[in-house]
Amino acid sequence: MKTKFFVSQLVILGLMTAILLLMAYTPLGYLNIGPLAITFNVIPVAISAITLGPVGGAITGAVFGLTSFLQCIGVGGTSAMGVVLFGINPVLAFIQRFVPRVLDGFLLGYIFRGARKLTNVSVACMVTGFCSAFLNTVFFMGALVLLFGNTEYMQGLIGGKNVILFICGFVGINAVFEMLSSTIITGAVGLALYKARFVPGAVTKNAAA
Repeated sequence: MKTKFFVSQLVILGLMTAILLLMAYTPLGYLNIGPLAITFNVIPVAISAITLGPVGGAITGAVFGLTSFLQCIGVGGTSAMGVVLFGINPVLAFIQRFVPRVLDGFLLGYIFRGARKLTNVSVACMVTGFCSAFLNTVFFMGALVLLFGNTEYMQGLIGGKNVILFICGFVGINAVFEMLSSTIITGAVGLALYKARFVPGAVTKNAAA
């Protein structure tokens, strides 16, 4: 049974990675609006964290982060902000794009486990989906301000505002839409995978209990 479950985990990891790459290199993954983009790539990361735990979440988060960084050099699309940041400092641009996504996926594994102890699996999956988008925004913007806040480019965007107000205003409706879509889709897919016994401790009776 352990071998069978391990194989199923590898299948899920491969599937989520493939879906993430498909989304990253097609219009399915991003909706570009101004310098930022609404991304749906947080959803496969959340599902991986639910089914595979912190390590699986971190792996798919790393794939997400790598594809995000590659957009800075025009691979799989172009990020207007990424191009500017890469021109300022390529190393910091990589850190800003990569590390937040790995950390997001890693923490989501623990968030799902914690939420599962407090509530039913459906709610736990939705909480994980919400946190996937929320933490992605917080970590991404936090790293942006921390690593590039003193640059002329960022100072021009901030325009003398309070940093918190700047972040809230900058991400705006993008972040809200990401959180809403990630919460709903992750909740539905996560519950289906739970009932199909792709999640540790899954049962077929009262699966949503």
